Formats: sequence, C-alpha cells, structure tokens
Amino acid sequence: MIPTEYERPEPSTTAGEREMLEGWLDYHRATLAMKCAGLDEEQLRRAALPPSELTLLGLVRHMAEVERWWFREITLGLDLPELYSTREDRDGDFHFGADDTFADAEQVWKEEIGLAREAAAGRSLDEVSVAEHPRRKQGFNLRWVYTHMIEEYARHNGHADLLREQIDGATGE
Repeated sequence: MIPTEYERPEPSTTAGEREMLEGWLDYHRATLAMKCAGLDEEQLRRAALPPSELTLLGLVRHMAEVERWWFREITLGLDLPELYSTREDRDGDFHFGADDTFADAEQVWKEEIGLAREAAAGRSLDEVSVAEHPRRKQGFNLRWVYTHMIEEYARHNGHADLLREQIDGATGE
C-alpha cells in the first residue's frame, strides 16, 4: 500500500468550473507525490521498466518543467531558462547525474506549482495566453491549460502506478 503521508484533496462533485479544474489538478499533483512517498533515493531514480528511462524522479522533474511551461511561459509569456531539458537533450528531465536528488527535484516542483497558482490567480478561464505554442502557432485559454495539465498528470500518474508497483509492489490510489 502506498504511504499516505501526503494529503490528497478530493475534488468537489458540485463545484463551479474553476474550483473543479483547480481541485482535479491539485488531486493529481498530490497523487504523484503519494506515488513517490516512502521510497529511498535509489528507488526514486530506478528505471523499473527497461528499456524505458522513465523514473519517479524523472516524472517529478518533468512535471516541474510542464508546470513552468504552461503556466508561466505560455500563459504569462515569460522567457525562462530550461530547468532540466535542453535543445540538445529534450529528455534531460529524465537524465540526471549523481548529484541530482529527489529532494532538490521535489523542491523545484513544489516551487513551480506555487508559481503556477500565482500565474493563474485572478485570471479568467477565457483569457488567452500571452505566448503561442511554437509548433501550434496559437494561444490557449486558461481553461485549456487547466484541462491539459489534468490530462498530463493523469497520464503520468498511470506511469507512476506502474513504476511504483515494479519498485516495491505497492499499489493503491
């Protein structure tokens, strides 16, 4: 069973649209934290399903980048440096060195979540992003960003389920 040291807020079943979107996003953020809870550094770094390089540490680093990208770079139009990935290594979030730790990645991820909340605060769900996606050449309203982030976390939480079960047999929500 997965340790439950992280509180996972249950999304309201009757909330308005904004509260519902924020509730589901927070639920999925907490789910990823729960999947990582109680594991040691080696387990968090382990690619448990070879030949895939997917790891729980990599997923947390990836989601920090995704939070940063959609809420601050796209929504606000900020030009920020990459956290882990580069043009030369698009999967840099999953390529880490001996000095890279889960504690550091988790701190960055939590900071990016806080900054994402600030970026969305007070904005209308209909407000279109300042920046366009470089490949799609279009803007996105905040509603789309929330929906995409929920989808992104849900997909990667499925990966985290499989990784966690391979690492220590733990299953659960």
